[in-house]
Order: sequence, then C-alpha cells, then structure tokens
Amino acid sequence: MLIRRPCVAGKFYRGDPKSLKKDVEGFLIDRPKEKAVAVIAPHAGYMYSGAVAGEVYSSVEVPDDIVLIGPNHTGMGKKISVMSEGVWEVPTGKLNINSALAGLILGASPLFSADIEAHMAEHSLEVQLPFIHELNRNASIVPVTVMTATARECTEAGRALAGALRSYGKEVLIVVSSDMNHYESDEETRVKDRAAIEAVLKLDSTGLLSVTSAKDISMCGVLPAAIAIEAAKALGAKEARLVKYSTSGETSGDMDHVVGYAGIIIK
Repeated sequence: MLIRRPCVAGKFYRGDPKSLKKDVEGFLIDRPKEKAVAVIAPHAGYMYSGAVAGEVYSSVEVPDDIVLIGPNHTGMGKKISVMSEGVWEVPTGKLNINSALAGLILGASPLFSADIEAHMAEHSLEVQLPFIHELNRNASIVPVTVMTATARECTEAGRALAGALRSYGKEVLIVVSSDMNHYESDEETRVKDRAAIEAVLKLDSTGLLSVTSAKDISMCGVLPAAIAIEAAKALGAKEARLVKYSTSGETSGDMDHVVGYAGIIIK
C-alpha cells in the first residue's frame, strides 16, 4: 500500500504529534455544528491561517468521507489529479483514501485523471488533514488537485463530481483548500478578496473566475473553488456564508506584503 508521508510537517505546522494536537485543539472553538455541502479553508502556516481554518472546521459536521480539492503548486502530474488509493500520514495519525469514492469520481468525467505525482510534494491538501483527523478519526479522503481548467471545464468537473457523490449515496463533505490574494498590501488585499468572496457567497463560479482574472486576484484555489461551487449547487446547496477572514499581516505585522485567508461554508 502506498503511504503518502507528510511533506510540510515541521514547516507549515509542528511536526511533533503532541504539539500539533495541542495547536489544532487551540484553533478549534466550541460552537454549534451544521451540515455543509462544502467548505473553503486556507492552507498557509498555522500561525497565520490556523485560526480561520479552525473556525470553519468548528462550525461544521465532519463526516466519514471527505473530498479534498486544492491547487497544484508544484506543476507536477495531471491537470485534475485524483489519488485513488493509499494512506496519507500526518504526525497525529493516518487517513485512508476512499478508493470506492475515488473510482466513482474518476468514472464521472475524463477531466479527472488517476495520478500520484501531483500529490507527493503538494502542501495544500496536507495542511487540512490534522483538523479533519482531530474531529473525525474515522474520516477517509479523496485527494484532488487542480493545475489548469477552463471555466467550462470547472462547470463540467463540478457537475460530474456531484453525480459521483450522488451515486456514492453517503454523506460527503467537499473541502476546498485555498488562500486568497497574495503579497500585496493589506488594504489592497482586503479590497480584492472582498470581490472574490462576494462571488463565492453568490455561488457564482463564473463570476468568481471572471473577477479574479479581471482584478488580478491571486487566489490560488480559485479553480478548485469554482469546481466545488458547481458541485455544491448540483447537490442542492442554496447559500454560503463567510465564517472568518484575516490576513497574514495581523500576525506578522507586515502590512505591505500580506496573504488573505477566508473561511466559507456552503450549504
């Protein structure tokens, strides 16, 4: 069995199991949990984005089956890559890949390709796993990364994903891993991110892709978000809400070069 070992433990989050567990528990808060079709959570170092991710995960029920969709930062592997078997390790535990669900997704559209290479050095999905594992030790995952896709392909992939989840017949949460605008001033980043977030809250995938392109918003997970929005709508989602927003400047004090982080629930 293929074991995908962590590639950013000790970098984006602490590599010691006890310390990591303590950190994750510190980011989680006690609040009522709701059923969601999808969420968007950031994937930066926990010192910067952990509070946003923690508030998102604290707000939703984490079922036994998770489809993780994130950007491909490495440029390796297929355009839309599905890792269909194996185990992902993080310092606090292991999460099995749900091969049955992965098979349904791969069979739903030729846009999805079975691929391992895209996942071995990619951090965007890994950073979500300590939160998921802490809240549901039985959770299994289907890791999906997106390198390139047109607006039409995002719509097609999203609807195909929804069809696969309907065929699966059990509750599945779609987790989109994305940071928002990168390396501009705090003021400019907040303006840009507000425009992108408004499109997400309208469940407007085409609008999201258009505004990020027109306004040069460097939201790294915009394609995964567009796919997830289309999937969520096909699965009956009617609304979205912003749970928390922040920028790295709030932690670092550098307000000239920040990254934005948004936590959003789609239900």
